Amino acid sequence: MTRILIADDQEVVRLGLRSILEAREGWEVVAEAENGKDAVAKAPGSKPDVAIIDYALPMINGIETTRQIRARLPDTEILIFTIHESDALIRELLGAGARGYLLKSDANKYLVAAVHSLINHKPFFTSHVSEQLLKSYLTGRPARGGTLTPRERLIVHSIAEVRSNKEIGKTLN
Repeated sequence: MTRILIADDQEVVRLGLRSILEAREGWEVVAEAENGKDAVAKAPGSKPDVAIIDYALPMINGIETTRQIRARLPDTEILIFTIHESDALIRELLGAGARGYLLKSDANKYLVAAVHSLINHKPFFTSHVSEQLLKSYLTGRPARGGTLTPRERLIVHSIAEVRSNKEIGKTLN
C-alpha cells in the first residue's frame, strides 16, 4: 500500500487529488493538510511514502515544509505541486529535499506518473522543467533570489503577513 499526504490550502484541489490518487489500486491518501504547519505535524503520524506539497502554503511555505518533513522522515519523497515556476524556486526546493516538481497546469497529464516515479525513489520533472534546469546549469547562471537565506525569506514572508514575533517564533520552532 502506498501512503500519500496532500498539503494544499485549497480544499477543491485536495479533493481532486484524493479522487485521482485513490482511484489507483494500492494508493491511499493517509493525511491532508491545509497549511504547512499541519503538514509537518501530520507527517510523522501518517508516515507517507509520498507527500504532495503546494509551494504557496500558509503558515509555513512549501520549501520549509519540505525541509522539515524530510528531516523527520528522510524516506518520504516530496512532490512539489504548484502554479509557481522559476529557476530559483526549483533550485531552492531541490535544496530543501524535494525530488519532484509538477506544475498544476500539467497535473492532468503527469500526476500519476510523478507519484509513481517517486514511489520508486526516482526524481520526477516534466521535460519543460528538465530543460530549464539543464539550461540554467549549462549557462552557469546563479539562482536568482537575492542574498537572503531560505529561512530569512520565510521570516520576511511571515512579517509581511503581519504576524507577531511570538507567532513567527512558534511557527519556526
